[in-house]
Amino acid sequence: MKNVGQQLDLILRGVVEVIQQPELEAKLKRSLAEQRPLRIKAGFDPTAPDLHLGHTVLIHKLKHFQDLGHHVIFLIGDFTGMIGDPTGVSETRRALTKEQVQENAKTYQRQIFKILDPEKTTIDFNSRWMGPMTADGLIQLAAHYRVARMMERDDFHKRYQEQKPISVHEFLYPLVQGYDSVALKADVELGGTDQKFNLLVGRELQRDYGQESQVVITMPLLEGTDGVKKMSKSVGNYIALEDKPGEMFGKLMSISDTLMYRYYELLTTEDLSHAKSLHPMEAKQALAELIVTRYHGVAAGKQAREEFQHKFQAKEFPDEPDSRVDLKSEDLSDIDAVVGGSIKLARLIAKTGLVSSSSEARRLIIQGGIEVDGIKESNPDKLIPFSLNQPRRLKIGKKKFAVAQFRP
Repeated sequence: MKNVGQQLDLILRGVVEVIQQPELEAKLKRSLAEQRPLRIKAGFDPTAPDLHLGHTVLIHKLKHFQDLGHHVIFLIGDFTGMIGDPTGVSETRRALTKEQVQENAKTYQRQIFKILDPEKTTIDFNSRWMGPMTADGLIQLAAHYRVARMMERDDFHKRYQEQKPISVHEFLYPLVQGYDSVALKADVELGGTDQKFNLLVGRELQRDYGQESQVVITMPLLEGTDGVKKMSKSVGNYIALEDKPGEMFGKLMSISDTLMYRYYELLTTEDLSHAKSLHPMEAKQALAELIVTRYHGVAAGKQAREEFQHKFQAKEFPDEPDSRVDLKSEDLSDIDAVVGGSIKLARLIAKTGLVSSSSEARRLIIQGGIEVDGIKESNPDKLIPFSLNQPRRLKIGKKKFAVAQFRP
């Protein structure tokens, strides 16, 4: 096992916050002295059947701990999944049935071993201890937390102020997630920044139950392919782990250069300085091949890259397009003078001048007649990200081509 400093170099990569780092260092030192691996926990509610790259930010951090010799617990929240996580929502979530949760859990088990070592991973389910818990036990658990503390939570507070309903069972969610850490005797729990409240409940409950409090490590929420919103299937900006190799490669090639380096940091262990020394196109192809290889194998990664190069570097796109569009700052939303911003696809197509109106642009997009960097897009409201001087190649219908760039 590596020394504490070497372990921290990998553990802290891409991390937003550690609560508390001195505690983490003390746990690592004790782990080395006692030759006892730390118990590292991350929980996932199986609320949808497939995982996407956004979910894997936590899974990669689990892999970092695993590579350092620690014991990883991938907790499937089959019990909490039936409650519904109230984090970040403005109304009560619709509860899933037990059958839906169990079916989704099966796909999670298949997908996570694309990253984690199955020989070094414990998969557990929080129904194992919550299912047999009696009403008396649940009341005792609820007695460990105060309503006032629960209402400090941003989403609960906002909904209360807006007089939107909050169901009593939603208060149980952070309590059960916190109790999971008690049941598993977790040394460290990982979660997204939006999970901080729930993770801290775990620290408090462990103290109440006579355990040493877990260290909390929060990871950033990965932006989707639009570069603006958190990766989400409902938004349509996601890259699923079970996307076909060519589709996965193409989606990765569509992200901005800025977002590419964020993906390098959060989804790989590659040397960032080396990636930044490459031409952005070369670096992005290397990233796309690396990720496709992880989920589909070496041959699939190589083939996807070759197909992309053949399509886009074999002059399939004309040297002289029908239209060139220079986007200004006022054309983009979420603008950053250095990084760039985004524009809705329908507006972008209309600005090329190759369609007669915005309504025609929307119609073409919905009918599947628009490609952005070789990827067919069917959502006219999708935000297309632009980095400074990064061209986007647009195919409009069968015979019209345009190149758009952000030039402030």
